[in-house]
This record gives sequence, structure tokens and C-alpha cells, in this order.
Amino acid sequence: MKKKSQKLSRSKNNLSALSEWRAVILWAIVILFPIIDRNPYHIDVIVGAGIFIMLALGLNVIMGYAGILNLGYAALFAIGAYTYALLNIHFHIPFWLGLIFSAVSAALFGVILAFPALRLSGDYIAIVTLGAGEIVRIVLNNADPVTGGPNGLLGIDHPGFFGYNFGVKSEPYYYLILVLVGGLLFVLRRLEFSRLGRAWIALREDELAASCMGINPVWTKLSAFAIGGFVAGLAGCVFAAKQGTVSPDSFDFIVSVMVVSMVVLGGLGNTAGVILGALVLSILPELLRGFDTYRMLFFGIAMILIMLFRPQGILGEIRHKGEFAERGER
Repeated sequence: MKKKSQKLSRSKNNLSALSEWRAVILWAIVILFPIIDRNPYHIDVIVGAGIFIMLALGLNVIMGYAGILNLGYAALFAIGAYTYALLNIHFHIPFWLGLIFSAVSAALFGVILAFPALRLSGDYIAIVTLGAGEIVRIVLNNADPVTGGPNGLLGIDHPGFFGYNFGVKSEPYYYLILVLVGGLLFVLRRLEFSRLGRAWIALREDELAASCMGINPVWTKLSAFAIGGFVAGLAGCVFAAKQGTVSPDSFDFIVSVMVVSMVVLGGLGNTAGVILGALVLSILPELLRGFDTYRMLFFGIAMILIMLFRPQGILGEIRHKGEFAERGER
């Protein structure tokens, strides 16, 4: 028995060392990508994918961890973008301070959005969040004196760092998003295995059983919406700063559907799967851009095939295998 346990521990150590090396190599490739590929278009596509990765990570907290279907996530994205745009245009708030205001305002709106959904579940929550998302878009579209209406807001300042202005170049935004995604991965990973993260998972599996075990469903749902909104606010601020302009058309229902598809495609609750799903659904349309007539047809067929043969998501099964392995060890 001792020999078997020693062999198992050695194999685990070897696997952990191998995974660490793979992670180091992967991060090295990611960091050096703008040097390896100097095509501005390719870098700009990856920057857009990075913004969607941030959105998918935030929605994964609400859907993947807490199990709450949110079809109005674009509203939180819009709140973050318009918060920075308004503060920058009218009060000349710089990007780095606006990043905090955007994240906090989107988190507060997420909490407000969660209140009507506290006593609801399943499809009813989806309907409430869908309605809230459309209400936000319509308000932004009609509040001309404040939001600029359909034309949006122009002249938003680009970020700067120690006197260096990012401008419209893609490389600085690439590294900015890389830092933000890295920080989010660190924080969300810690949250996943914290007491709050376990409460989210318990709520996702069975709300009644979770409440009987002493978990407060109201606080748990509010915290999930707040953290998901916080991440969406960060993504919205970066989006507004990069584009230099925001308009309601950038935050329609299609954006919410795309982010939901990224989370489901990668695997609910699986951080690596969510990132992979965001990359696939962000880059695949660009790869099919040469087939303008049939691009959306190919895109739809690919989605249907993946849902038919991998309904749990690309990396969804890996997560469950890991959970079963941990339970067996205990």
C-alpha cells in the first residue's frame, strides 16, 4: 500500500510539474505574440477576443458558478462603457480612475438587477434579465441629452501610461487586457475555492438544500451579480477607451447571446473552457470573413455540431472528472 501511495504521489507531482511547464510556455507565447506576429489586424482581433474573454469570465460567475441564467449581460457591459465615457467627457476623469468607477457602477447595477430576480428561478430569471438588458439599451438610445442617443458619445480619451498615450495602436491594449485577464484569473480562481465559491456551487446544484445547510440564497445571488457586473464594467471601460466612442448598437441582445454561447460552449463553470469558448467564437467569424455570403451559415453549423457532440461544452467533462477525482481521494 505504501509503495502504491508513493507511486501515486510521484505521478501526481510529475503531472503537476508538467502542467506548470505547459502554463509557463503558454504564457510566454501569449506575452510574445505581438513580437512574433506584427500584423496589426491580427493583434486587433486578439484584443477584441480579450474583451470577450473578460465578459465571459464575468458571466461565468453568474451562470457557471451560481447557476443563474442571465440574458441581459450586455446591459452591465454598457453601464461600464457609458460610465467611463460620461465621466471622461464631462469631468475629464482619466482612464485608470474611470476603470474603478466603471467597475463599481456596473457592480451596483448588477445588484439592482438581481433584486427582482431573488425570488425567481430558471426561465423567469432569464426573462427578467432579458427585459432589463433591453430597457438599458432603449434608455441609452432615447436619452439624447445625456447619452447622445443613437449617435452615441464621441471624443473619449484613450488610456495613457506614464506619459505614453495608447492612441489607436493595438499592442498597448493587448498588454493591458493581458494584465486584466491575468488578474481576473487569479482572483476568480481564489473565489472559486473560497467559502463564497462553494456557496455559489451549492446554490447552483440545489437552492433548497443549500438554504437548509445555512447558505443565504439572497446574499449569494447578490454577490454573484455584483462580481459579474464588476468584471463587465472593467470590460466596458476598456472597450470605450479603445474605440474612442460608444453607441447603444454596440450593446444589443446579440452581444448577450454571444457571451452566453461562449460560456456554454467552453463548459459552464470551467475557467479554461470559458476562455477557449470566447476565443473560438471571437476568432472563428474572422477566419470565415473570406466567405461573406456563407460565413454565418458555417458559423451556425459549427455551433450545432459542437452542441450535438459536446453538449457539456468543450472542456465541461474535464471539470467533472476533476471533481470526481477529488471526491475519490477524500
